[in-house]
Amino acid sequence: MPDFLTNHLIHKDEDFMVIHKPAGLLSVPGKGEALHDSVLTRLVQEEPKTLLIHRLDRDTSGLLIFALTRLGQNSISRQFQERQTHKVYQALVAGHLEGHGCIDIPVIYDPSRPPLHIVDANHHKPAITHWTALEHFEIDGQAVTRVELVPITGRAHQLRVHLQHLGHPIVGDTLYASLAQQQLKNRLCLHAYKISFTNPKTAQTEHFECPVPF
Repeated sequence: MPDFLTNHLIHKDEDFMVIHKPAGLLSVPGKGEALHDSVLTRLVQEEPKTLLIHRLDRDTSGLLIFALTRLGQNSISRQFQERQTHKVYQALVAGHLEGHGCIDIPVIYDPSRPPLHIVDANHHKPAITHWTALEHFEIDGQAVTRVELVPITGRAHQLRVHLQHLGHPIVGDTLYASLAQQQLKNRLCLHAYKISFTNPKTAQTEHFECPVPF
């Protein structure tokens, strides 16, 4: 799609660029022509040097980093693998949630119900999410809480499954929320709004933010 880069670029330098990913668009192509469209596909059309570093769920919006050199890809990818990046999300969750806490329970793929994931306390890989309640209000008479989420690990569907496990699914989540909770908003209310990492060339810490759209 022409002008995707222009419309969604937050930062670009020699080694990497930071993109605002819209909700509903895959980070990378899926299997088959119907799932070919993605952020990566569109970026490569405009900037052929684009290299993948990490991804967000299709229905999650927010900050995505792509490399433009092998140095950028190797350095920033390693920071993700070694948990040296700092990512902050916001979400709207169903119900009234107070205070703050830490969800520390592994999340695994459920092969009997693809693409769902579930918690499994016996799994060997940890999944850890810190959460803080920020604001309380109502949508169509239903209590909703705005929360800040800091994932320490990066398991697939981690935030969505952890909040369901907590008893407060993310509003608009067609996989893990009830039908009534899904219908409160026309999108998954999960947004990656802050990220920090070390610049591959300067070794300085880079901070980026993307306004929350809900």
